[in-house]
Amino acid sequence: MFDLTPCPGEPLISMADIVKTFKTPAGEFTALKKVTACFYPGEFVSVVGKSGSGKSTLVNMLTGIDHPSAGRVRVGQTYIHDLNESDMSLWRGRNLGIVFQFFQLLPMLSLLENVVLPMDLCNVHAPAEREARAMDLLRLVGLEEHAHDLPEAVSGGQQQSAAIARALANDPPILIADEPTGNLDSRTAEAVFEIFGELARQGKTVIMVTHDPGLARRTDRSMLLSDGELIQEQLARSLPDLPHSRLLWLTHQFQAHSLKPGETIDAPGGPDFGLMLVTSGSLRVIFTQNGHPQPPAPGSLAAGDYFSALDFGFAGETLARLQTAKDTEVEVLILKQAEFNQWMEAAPADRQILEIVVCQRFSAWLPDDHRLSKGLL
Repeated sequence: MFDLTPCPGEPLISMADIVKTFKTPAGEFTALKKVTACFYPGEFVSVVGKSGSGKSTLVNMLTGIDHPSAGRVRVGQTYIHDLNESDMSLWRGRNLGIVFQFFQLLPMLSLLENVVLPMDLCNVHAPAEREARAMDLLRLVGLEEHAHDLPEAVSGGQQQSAAIARALANDPPILIADEPTGNLDSRTAEAVFEIFGELARQGKTVIMVTHDPGLARRTDRSMLLSDGELIQEQLARSLPDLPHSRLLWLTHQFQAHSLKPGETIDAPGGPDFGLMLVTSGSLRVIFTQNGHPQPPAPGSLAAGDYFSALDFGFAGETLARLQTAKDTEVEVLILKQAEFNQWMEAAPADRQILEIVVCQRFSAWLPDDHRLSKGLL
């Protein structure tokens, strides 16, 4: 009834220009602002951001628990918000496993009965197979010996593990977890995280909302939300120590640009940009000695690296140019010089973060005599 097979090369889940506005006594509040995102089969993706950034609202769009004010969500070949409530419930039960922060197990049912319940509701598995399957799932999360216990008889971590088993009851291709480790100690949170990682390795698409940046860094991808908007992913990875508000400002200021094969950016006179972030491909950093270009090694910028006006100023006349390979385009994000200068003047702490990277970089790249003049030896 619901085709969950994406077209070749397309994501399993696609969100396009999602806006969500709530009406409150104080007026309208926009929780999501034209969010566009995608998720591929077998990915383990974390969604992070401060309280009120829009994380839970985003996953509510994916689960169909809430409807967008504008924009569309496609899962496989189904635009889920076009479904009526009856079809939506059936679609959700067969295709999604949802894990909540507060477990939401039915207290009057045993852990085994809680896991069997989704199978009874969606009629995916034959009645005679359901209890055995539920036991297999409880065994997967280490709860076989507690199968007949009520939720109140086990720990919070065990309840969350039971909730994961329940979410897997109908073997859904997508698992969505909203702060699943928020109420767990670090050891139990680690065990829950490992379960999610293994499920992704088995081919399930796992989307986890978390407030824990340490866990987020270990997922395949991390999506950072700030004030209802997505921060550019490569930017968030490359400058993780910047405030979220600054990253959002940079997301708006950066302009995408392609450097052609063999294209060079000459250092004399300084570049016409303030900061350049490589998003794909690589750039060679070519130095001079006594006015003559030296071999490009060891200087190079790969995807995720950035080069700024601070680098050009620090290297001085020893830096000749940046150059792409002769057979490869390089994709970059460019921040103009004026915006970069505005940023550096307004945020000395951010400038210090960039200067530390510059010093570390040129400690390896510059000749000994220039490193000595810069105080690096």
